[in-house]
Amino acid sequence: MRISIVGLPFSGKSTLFQAITRTRTDPSAAAQTDVHRIMINVPDSRLSTLSSIFSPRSTTYATIEMMDIVGLMRGDSSATGFSSELLSGARTSDALLHVARAFVNESVPHAAGEVGILRDIATLEAEIILSDLMIIERRIEKVTKQLQKFRDENMNVELVLLRKCAGILENGEPMRDAVFTPNELHLLKGYQLLSMKPMLIALNFDEVQQAVAEDEKKRVTEAKGGRNTRVVSFFGRIDREVSELPEDEAATFRGEYGLKESALDTLIREAYALLGLRSFFTVGEDECRAWTIREGMTAQEAAGVIHSTFVGKFIRAEVVHYDDFIALGGSMTKAREAGLWRLEGKSYLVKDGDIMSVRHS
Repeated sequence: MRISIVGLPFSGKSTLFQAITRTRTDPSAAAQTDVHRIMINVPDSRLSTLSSIFSPRSTTYATIEMMDIVGLMRGDSSATGFSSELLSGARTSDALLHVARAFVNESVPHAAGEVGILRDIATLEAEIILSDLMIIERRIEKVTKQLQKFRDENMNVELVLLRKCAGILENGEPMRDAVFTPNELHLLKGYQLLSMKPMLIALNFDEVQQAVAEDEKKRVTEAKGGRNTRVVSFFGRIDREVSELPEDEAATFRGEYGLKESALDTLIREAYALLGLRSFFTVGEDECRAWTIREGMTAQEAAGVIHSTFVGKFIRAEVVHYDDFIALGGSMTKAREAGLWRLEGKSYLVKDGDIMSVRHS
């Protein structure tokens, strides 16, 4: 999974990036590049428990590639306010993490003079919509010219779809929550439109705003939330400071501020929910590993995530759910005796937390 962090200048993008990746960006390096990338492990206590039971040679967590991308660049050569680095980076992402400034800090002045959460969210969204509209309009022009030369049913279908998209964008709406058929989604995939990408809006508060943070989050959710848009809140300065501490000290520190979990845990949980992602596990003496799949994937499809050749060679999957396995003392023998370690066929829908072993030819 790849997530791009975007936002207006001085919104706290880099602060959040540093908090969840436990890195510090060198200011001199920041001036030389517009994209910072890092792979991070997805914390999963279930995998940690399985590893303690099987004592494998290696434990492999699921990973997320996080990208901290430069914000709006007025005066950029592009027709929108986006830098070319943002466009090229964000278009290859699975989701956008839009950091919106909610904190007030006189030492970090806001470009508009005062903080306005919904205004800032709308500003970035408008640029995203404009960027997509430019792509759609150019494609409409090209397809229209080609259809004037020769008839092509596929191009006619594409043109109808493009005009549908243009209508949505011209109305000032992103396309992530619009309804499209599976065939339409397939046709649009190649355009890598930013406004179609699921979005997490992360509100960046100061620690003194804890009393109002939840109400502000609800207000923004009512205004901007949707089927493919979720809103979360975090406290940038606190989260960055906590990320530098050992986990036991970090938990105590968060408790003092009334924070239930880290910014990383919050964002991963919300990103998985937003993208409909699930985890299953493979275990053994060689390796215990977490695998990421989409909700609704079959055992045969999940086997292909482990290795592409397993799709065609799939026979059966041996499956037990993590909760059942742990309830029986972490014993495969007891799981088999209880009938909970069972054989499943190709069409079995893999559940979050399944422990699976693939039989293949």
